[in-house]
This record gives sequence, structure tokens and C-alpha cells, in this order.
Amino acid sequence: MKQKNKRILINGVISILLFIIWTALVMNFDVKAIGVNGTEVGFSGINKFFHGLTGVNLLLYNITDWLGLVPLFVCFIFGFMGLTQLFKRKSLFKVDMDIVLLGVYYIIVVFCYLIFEMIPINYRPILISGFMEASYPSSTTLLVLSVMPTLNFQINKRLENPLLKNITGTASVIFSLFMVAGRLISGVHWFTDIIGSVLLSTGLYYLYKAAALLTGSENNGIR
Repeated sequence: MKQKNKRILINGVISILLFIIWTALVMNFDVKAIGVNGTEVGFSGINKFFHGLTGVNLLLYNITDWLGLVPLFVCFIFGFMGLTQLFKRKSLFKVDMDIVLLGVYYIIVVFCYLIFEMIPINYRPILISGFMEASYPSSTTLLVLSVMPTLNFQINKRLENPLLKNITGTASVIFSLFMVAGRLISGVHWFTDIIGSVLLSTGLYYLYKAAALLTGSENNGIR
């Protein structure tokens, strides 16, 4: 394994370990009943302060909620690409390995989401349509930060035009920053929810990237 690939893999492992540590702290540090209906929340001092600072902006929440369809559309595009290759080449083993790994990666992201939906660490600061919803980690943030980097990763491989690469990369970064900031200040998540999503999505993406490079995709031009 080349030094660059090894560094990416190490960064991924470190991010996942940090997420595990962070989650343990959220569950055990400064836990107080500051949530809706008296639910307990870790890092209560920080979370209560930040939530009081931002308040609740349901318009921003709805905007970022709908824009959450963008990364789902990206997933659909790569899924369609993989299926097209499968039908044309008539073998899963002939589908580009980085696309196969991407499908596995997206499944893992969904699996992580389902785990935290079934085992809530904490609940949102407000009721959504009259219901309590699991809040940690922020699923929209997790989706955006897990999927949009893969768009840049694949664009760098599959597009020749440097201008299109730069436009796509810049738009993806701006979109991701807006979505993270939007979920953070809309007041529908605790501050610690966003941090957890950033750590988990970073770790998962780096592990995907390391795996894709390790399978030889680097020789095909992925950077």
C-alpha cells in the first residue's frame, strides 16, 4: 500500500475511533434533562447554550430537509451507472470496482442511520410534527457529508475537463457547507449531533476512498 493510501486509511480509522469516543461522551458526560418532554441530553451545558443562541428556524429546517434529496439523487446516478455496466458487461466482476465499493459504502451509511434510529442516543430539541425523533447523529448531515465527497472523487476520475471538475467540486463544497451550517443553526439538532455526524461521515468516506484506491482504481486516475 502506498504511503498516501495508508495515510487515508489511518485517517479513516482515527475518525471512526473519535466518533466512538464522542458518542460515549455524549451518552455519559454532563447528562441532564434539557430535552423535549424532559429527555436527557449529554453535554447539556454546551447544547443548551448553543440551542438558546440559535433558536429554531423551521424555514431553514425545511429547506435543508428538501435539499437532502440532492445526495439521494447522487446515489441514484451512481446506482444507475453500476446497473448499466452490469447489464452491458453481464457480470458483477466486470463492473468498475470503485462503483461496486461505492454501492457497498452507501449501504453501510444507510445501516449506520438505521442503527441510530432504532437505538436513539438522544432526541431532537423540538417536536417534529408533534413527534419525538432521534437526533444523534444528524442523519441529513451524515448523508450529505458521506455522499457529496464521493461525487468529487468520481468526477475527478471520470471527467477530463478541468473546468467542469472545478465547478462540480466547488459547488459540492459550498452545498455541503450550507447544509451543515443550515442543520446546525436551524435549531432542530443539538450541537453534539452535528459533530457526531461529521466524525462518522469523515471516517466512512476515508475508508471507502482507501478501499477504492487499494483495489487499483488509483491507476485509473482517481485522485
